[in-house]
Amino acid sequence: MTFISFVAGVLAWLFLAPQAPAQQRFDYQVRGDFFAGMAGDEARLQEAKTLCEETLASNPKHPEALVWHGSILLFEAGRAFQKGDFSNGGQLFRRAIQEMNDAVALAPDNPGVLIPRAAVLLEGTRTMAPDMAKPLIESAVANYEHVLEIQKTDWPTLGDHGKGELLFGLAEGEARLGRQDKAREYFERLLKDAPTSGQAPRAKAWLDTGTVPKASGLGCAGCHK
Repeated sequence: MTFISFVAGVLAWLFLAPQAPAQQRFDYQVRGDFFAGMAGDEARLQEAKTLCEETLASNPKHPEALVWHGSILLFEAGRAFQKGDFSNGGQLFRRAIQEMNDAVALAPDNPGVLIPRAAVLLEGTRTMAPDMAKPLIESAVANYEHVLEIQKTDWPTLGDHGKGELLFGLAEGEARLGRQDKAREYFERLLKDAPTSGQAPRAKAWLDTGTVPKASGLGCAGCHK
């Protein structure tokens, strides 16, 4: 799995979340190593995993450490499946889903949990069989919808980048579920509410053609080192 959409989608959290001090934000501690790992740096991926595991050792109910650790496990499951190691891949996959579900159960109103889970599920389901992918996509869309509801009051003050990533994730998820009317609603809202978002051209392309063009490069990852 490429995790291009995950890299872009999860970084919407940086723009949608209440701005707590950086030292209090777990994502600030883990994200650099995590994204380097997604790009192929195995040592930094393990650093991110170790940070999550050390955090969970001291606090097993740390929701953000759980969701990031689950995301890493899902990535590792994908690699195992690609190598034909279906036994290990299946174990990693089940554990990943459980950890991300547990994180949401612990912090159901935390965008720092909801957004990573939704983003990784939307990306991780791209190569799954439709009947297996559908409930996970539905769950991811529900996470994004809840973030949208949470941000209702602050929405006018948020930047186009975060709004665009969130609305694009919702629109693409709905399109993949075959809910074309709902997808159109979110794509149109993206162009209205976040016209300068980097996702605006892709939203317009879907509205013109009914197909979402592939992302190029790593999306917005380049501006978040």
